[in-house]
Amino acid sequence: MQFDSFLFLFFFTAILLTYYSLPNWRAQKLLLLIGSYIFYAAWSPPLVFLIWISTIADFILARHIYLTQTIRIRKFLLGLSLGINLGLLSYFKYAQFLLDSFQDILKSLGLVYQAPDLGIILPIGISFYTFQTLSYTIDVYRGRTQPSNSFSDFALYVTFFPQLVAGPIIRATHFLPQCKVPKRASSEVFFWGLSLFVYGIFAKIVLSDFILAPVVDTVYAAPGSYGWFDTWAAIFAFSGQIYFDFAGYSLCAIGAAMCFGFHLPDNFRSPYGAIGFSDFWQRWHISLSSWLRDYLYVSLGGNRKGTKRTLISLSITMLLGGLWHGAAWTFVIWGGIHALLLMIEHLLQNSLKVPVHRPVQLLLTLSTFIIISISWVPFRAQNLDNLFALLVALFRGDATKFIDPLSIVTVFGVIVSMLVWHMVTRKTTFEETVSHFPLYIRATVLAVFLVSSVLCSTGDNRAFIYFQF
Repeated sequence: MQFDSFLFLFFFTAILLTYYSLPNWRAQKLLLLIGSYIFYAAWSPPLVFLIWISTIADFILARHIYLTQTIRIRKFLLGLSLGINLGLLSYFKYAQFLLDSFQDILKSLGLVYQAPDLGIILPIGISFYTFQTLSYTIDVYRGRTQPSNSFSDFALYVTFFPQLVAGPIIRATHFLPQCKVPKRASSEVFFWGLSLFVYGIFAKIVLSDFILAPVVDTVYAAPGSYGWFDTWAAIFAFSGQIYFDFAGYSLCAIGAAMCFGFHLPDNFRSPYGAIGFSDFWQRWHISLSSWLRDYLYVSLGGNRKGTKRTLISLSITMLLGGLWHGAAWTFVIWGGIHALLLMIEHLLQNSLKVPVHRPVQLLLTLSTFIIISISWVPFRAQNLDNLFALLVALFRGDATKFIDPLSIVTVFGVIVSMLVWHMVTRKTTFEETVSHFPLYIRATVLAVFLVSSVLCSTGDNRAFIYFQF
């Protein structure tokens, strides 16, 4: 049940009308909880049991951690929570990858081993709700929050359907307090939520799927047939595609939640307007990067134990962050590239304390974007062979196939517009930027976006990219 489907439109409308017709807050929350399970079960009903396991386990374990004073028992209970959640995540996401990798290692040693096909279906959104439940238990263990007294509130926190399958990854400290008082969106908040939803759908359907994705798919399917110009166009196109796809989903999630009176945190903040790579990660997929920082990087020592320990912590965090995105060596390479970029930047920042003027900022922003775009190649590549073929094609002068010139012009038009927008808005929020425009302009843009989304919809409901994670 995707946001850009008529099925979701019917589901969302039905839940929304019922929500505001119910007489009390408890009934409204119960409706959202049941609706969230229905939303998830639309993909595969049996996989709801996995969410129940994580929900029940962390609710019980967190309460016992809070009530227990013995350090050894508290550590055991936390370890049990980590084992259950990461165990499920590892099996469903990495078991086949580990078996296949073991087979390749033996093959390189001249040994024959045929890894069995486990036939595992990756539960949609398992990486997201696993990180949410883990953050809750860890926060209780660290004394940052008290366990919830309401199982239904905690279950709603884990399964809240607007952000269940692709984030933003929300913290219990952000969501659970909102469950204590009735939520009813004002007319202004409600229509802003619907506006965000329309913005997100436009970004997904028109910019990501209709304009950028065809060029990306074409070149990545046969990189050996295209020259350097078309390949570079596809590289930049994917930078736009993944941004508009994922930021579009986040806007839809935030907007949908807002219609019920709930607030979700921003997940993107003009990431391609970043100056440097640490700045990029403070703007891109903010809920994940902050999670990795708070629960992994800091736990490894962070920047508190000297430069060497900081670099080790950075590299481990980014490598595991890459692996979080997918069970393939291409994602490990992607994480390794960002680890290397962050380590180099960290060393340069420690040795170069030079004020950055506006022309230099522009140059650094463009350089950051180009390097980030190249780093997306292993993220998008189908396998290692495809990755190497794409990298070679970046510098190939000959070509047997060419992309339609109109498509190329449109791609570069979208990418340049995106870059300019991100540079202009890098110090403000999306809401603040939009609020500066007169109401009639906002209404006109919304109408154009809505009509464009309907006209450009192909009907195939191309899945959001981050659904696979």
